[in-house]
This record gives sequence, C-alpha cells and structure tokens, in this order.
Amino acid sequence: QKTAYEIRLSLVGSEMCIRDSNLLMNLGFIGTGKIASSIITGIYRSSIKYNKIFISSRNFKIAKELKKKFKKISIEKDNQKIVDKSNFVFLAVTPTVGEKIIKKLKFKSSQTVVSFISTITIPELKKMIKAKVDIVRAIPLPPISLKKGPIPICPPNKKVKNFFDKIGSTVEIRNEKLSINFWSTSGMMASYYELLNVMSEWLIKKGIKRSDAQKYITTLFLALSEDAVINSKKELKYLVKESQTPKGLNEQGLKEMSKKSVYKSLISTLNLSLIHI
Repeated sequence: QKTAYEIRLSLVGSEMCIRDSNLLMNLGFIGTGKIASSIITGIYRSSIKYNKIFISSRNFKIAKELKKKFKKISIEKDNQKIVDKSNFVFLAVTPTVGEKIIKKLKFKSSQTVVSFISTITIPELKKMIKAKVDIVRAIPLPPISLKKGPIPICPPNKKVKNFFDKIGSTVEIRNEKLSINFWSTSGMMASYYELLNVMSEWLIKKGIKRSDAQKYITTLFLALSEDAVINSKKELKYLVKESQTPKGLNEQGLKEMSKKSVYKSLISTLNLSLIHI
C-alpha cells in the first residue's frame, strides 16, 4: 500500500498533468478536404504541441482516415461543438459553404480564426463572426503535409506565424489587397504538375521506362527549385541568364517558348485568376 506522502505526490502529479493538458491548444477544423488533411498531417510530423484536434464530418471518408491514422483526433457532426472546444479554428470550406455556415456559428473573443477561404475578405469575415476574435487569412498548399512550402498570412499575427513556421515558411503580408495576388499564384499547382507530366510522357514515348522518366523529371525540377531557393536573394532573371550557354539547348528552349508566347500566356492566366478572386 502507498503511504500518505506517496498518495499526495501522486495527486499532485495528476493535477500537474491536467494543468499541462489545459495549457495545450485545441485545434478545430471546419471542413475536412485536401488542405485540412495536409495541415493535420504536417502537424503530426511537427513539434507543434496540442491537446486535441477536432474535425468536421463533412468529408467523412477523409475524417475517418485521419482519425485512424493519427491520435488525439475527434470527429464532430456539429460545427458549433468544434468552435466551442477549440482555441484555433481553421475555416477550410469553399466560399459558398463558408457564406452559409460561418454566420450561424458563435465564437469567443479569446479565439484565433484562420481562414483558408479564397474569396471572403477579412471585413466580410468580421461581419459574419461578430465576436472580437483574431482573424487571419492564410494560403497553405498540399506540400504543407511534408512541412514544406510557403504560407502567406494576412494580417501579420505572432501566434499564427509561430504555428505555421513549424510546418512551413510563413510569409507575412500587411495589405489584404496585396495578399490576393498570392491566391492567383497558388492556382498554378495543376499547371506545374502538368508540365512535369508532359515532359515525362515525352520521355516515355521515346522508349524510357515510366519509373525512370518520372524519377528523372521530378528530381530534376526538385533540384532546380532548391537551387532557386538558395539563390532567391538574387533577381530570378540572373538564374535564367546563368543557365544558358550561347547557342546551347537552354537558350534554344527559352527562345522557342518565348516565340510561342508561353510566358505571356502565364501572365494572362494569373491575371484571369485574379479576376475570379
């Protein structure tokens, strides 16, 4: 049997554990799509300390997979319960769904709300939420699951920056109108992957094995991207210049794609995306 002193120590230890768990954040996700899933995966691979993650059952297949794969996840059918239990609330729904559900939810002034919704502005969110919460818009992308990639946030917020810095590279933007430009560039993911796909398929048609073709193209562009990041303090046009030799293959490739207005088309696409935000 334990002595009175041992019992008291045990109780004190239990009390400290309860206090520690209360100090840890509860994270809530309204919406359980690709981005929410990627962030949760990144969280589990990071040093972020939290008590529990509450996720909506909206996409039950993804929610069930996340609960099966990771600990401390609770699936909630009621979005209000997610809000009630969370310190950080992440809005990860489409603009149409967001406009319908956000105004029905009741928030507390102690909470931080992070919105991933592309077309709902901060003034609009303030009207919907009503409570004086910290509201931040963020643009995470799927590679956040690997703890990689930029996360633009607006406005700057120390707590949100500290959180995202553990699963990516936070870019703070003060002006919301300027931040919208980042949404346009984030819409180029599929176009980038299609570029890799087209080049891989070209190699495959020339007789290269698919596994070799895809490994070559993906690792080539990974290396180029890493080189660009290392040299990102320079203007990127210098990398364009340095990668060419007179009458070489890179010079020829750049001239051909410029003649075909590939890069002008890219600018047009970004401008078109901006109109829809």
